[in-house]
Amino acid sequence: MLANIERLLVKYGMNFVNGLGTTLLLAFISVLIGCFIGAFVAIMRLSKSKVLNGIAAVYTEVIRDTPLLLQLYFFYFLLPDMLPALKLSKFTCIAVALIINSGAYMSEIFRSGIQSIDRGQTEAARSLGLSAGQTMTRIILPQAFKNVLPAMCNEFVAITKETSLASTFYVGDLMTQYQTISGKTYLVLEPLIIIGVIYFVLTFTMSKLVALLEKKLKEGD
Repeated sequence: MLANIERLLVKYGMNFVNGLGTTLLLAFISVLIGCFIGAFVAIMRLSKSKVLNGIAAVYTEVIRDTPLLLQLYFFYFLLPDMLPALKLSKFTCIAVALIINSGAYMSEIFRSGIQSIDRGQTEAARSLGLSAGQTMTRIILPQAFKNVLPAMCNEFVAITKETSLASTFYVGDLMTQYQTISGKTYLVLEPLIIIGVIYFVLTFTMSKLVALLEKKLKEGD
């Protein structure tokens, strides 16, 4: 087995590297854009408008209460039919699905972060003449962002693992590379072990970095 693993690493090393790059790219794009969507949706959830609140609530509940794989299938088949002129790639369709999914979870993270800020700061800002929008963008959101930063990093770790579902559509991620290599070599266990080790090292390292970040933020308070 060890000899087979060594041969796979030598012959298909770049496949694993490319798969890792695609996995990280999907996760990074999903969390980055998901942050903006999440912040916007969180503000909608906290809005006094019943319409905005309702739209945001439906979005978060639908996404959080349905399987990610179902969402991937939905956007994979829906987007090309809705926007045929754009000729969207498989990667783009899967990325959109992951972004929408991440945005729903990020919205709850941001909502809890915003609600953790003392309401007295909002009242003080309004008494100084700041509008509701200025209060939110200049006073509340910067503090909320700091509070939820560790949770956002944990979402990145979670999304990194969930990108494995994208292999269903052969977008080039780590699990796609496993399927490709296994099909060429007729080896099942050895490439699976390599992929498993890569995922473990990647997520373990990121988890430790998140824990270190949390410790630094607590020391700064």
